[in-house]
Amino acid sequence: MDMEQIVSLCKRRGFVFQSSEIYGGLNGFWDYGPLGVELKRNIKNAWWQDMVLAHDDLNVLPGAPGQYSMTGIDSTIIMHPQIWKCSGHYDLFIDKMVDCKECKGRFREDHIPGTPCPIKPSKMVGQHDKCSLTEPRDFNLMFKTTLGALGTEDDAAFLRPETAQGIFVNFKNVIDSTRYRLPLGIAQVGKSFRNEITPRNFTFRSREFEQMEIEFFCHPNESADWYRYWRDRRMKWYQDYGVGSERLRLREHASDELSHYSIGTADIEYAFPFLSEGEYGELEGIAHRGDFDLRSHMEGKLDEKTRPLQVQLGPDGKPKWRGSGKDLSYRDDLTNEKYVPHVIEPSAGADRATLAIICEAYHEDEAPDEEGKGEKRTVLRFHPRLAPIKAAILPLVKKDGMPEMAKDIYLALKKHFNVFYDEKSSVGRRYRRQDEAGTPYCITIDGQSLQDGTVTIRDRDTLQQERIKAADCMQVVRDKVS
Repeated sequence: MDMEQIVSLCKRRGFVFQSSEIYGGLNGFWDYGPLGVELKRNIKNAWWQDMVLAHDDLNVLPGAPGQYSMTGIDSTIIMHPQIWKCSGHYDLFIDKMVDCKECKGRFREDHIPGTPCPIKPSKMVGQHDKCSLTEPRDFNLMFKTTLGALGTEDDAAFLRPETAQGIFVNFKNVIDSTRYRLPLGIAQVGKSFRNEITPRNFTFRSREFEQMEIEFFCHPNESADWYRYWRDRRMKWYQDYGVGSERLRLREHASDELSHYSIGTADIEYAFPFLSEGEYGELEGIAHRGDFDLRSHMEGKLDEKTRPLQVQLGPDGKPKWRGSGKDLSYRDDLTNEKYVPHVIEPSAGADRATLAIICEAYHEDEAPDEEGKGEKRTVLRFHPRLAPIKAAILPLVKKDGMPEMAKDIYLALKKHFNVFYDEKSSVGRRYRRQDEAGTPYCITIDGQSLQDGTVTIRDRDTLQQERIKAADCMQVVRDKVS
């Protein structure tokens, strides 16, 4: 698998474009084209459907410690600045930055060993005799903005670096406005922003990205079991959608890797083709956050160096960053027990999931052409539920009533699925175009179709064709992609 071929395909077929390309592009920002926007939307919809809408809250799911409920919110991108001070982002959301005085390049310190030198790419940064690197210094990754017309420091705010905090500060609102009891998962899909020092590796490390996050609130005594449940369930979700090869792994963090809020964390990682042999990149993190976030927003920022966690105090002996003062604890209406819930957080990146699914789907093989000879083809073997286009409708020729019948089928299917009509060039070339777009099924209308009302449906992966009644196309496609 070659990353350059995948990037080329993404641009050529309209999956991903460089943002602002006609002006030279903007590093760390990417636009999704016609096929890309459908693929990414399908991934987000599948996640929401599987995690929230279709969740069975009446029974105990396999591996779960008990019953639980799921719901969702959509919080704002810009929130009260105090949220980021209490969450730890204002003080701790930093990377170490290094500049080169010679080439004027700017690098993340921990990325230097794997970053080619701009002056001599055969060497890494710092290895060339002309490299002149500064001492590392802190760089906060939050994007700063200004509210209102005055533009003073008091009007400063930030674009959210994660969607999680919007869920934490709305926990009490959700509990008070619904009849949900704990355990409860609150889900959110939305944009986040991080001012990465060196965005790189296509869409993997971007400055604007989309997250699919769940904050799962539960009793502290049950949190370890729920952590294991969510870790295993999220791993299975990727496997169910075709990312199940040896390129996927689940890795528990060592104690020295844990974030300041985390009791335990596991990463679902994928061996992206831009990485060296044996290296993996994070696809999703599942973190046991304990009660860090709810307590921080109640009491004030907690000191990550204390165990058990205590409010961080300033020189005046008062909280360094003051919390809301609101009671975010939970009282069980059956037992009357009151406690601050622990939180398990499965946090997935929609863009990284999209990239991994494209990489995993990319294959090159041979398929017979119209004369039966072997011909190289590029095919994206997307899971049918995720495929941007579910079926292509192809009249064999542009005459003898075939286009008219094909258009009737196309318009009937288009009300329910994203389908594509194509009558240009030979049917073999049209098959290849759809294989490259990842379309799982091609429905062909031929001479026999006009005689007996049947059509052929071709499977992208097996290349097998079966004949079905034209009237059954809707149900057959629905059964195959569901």
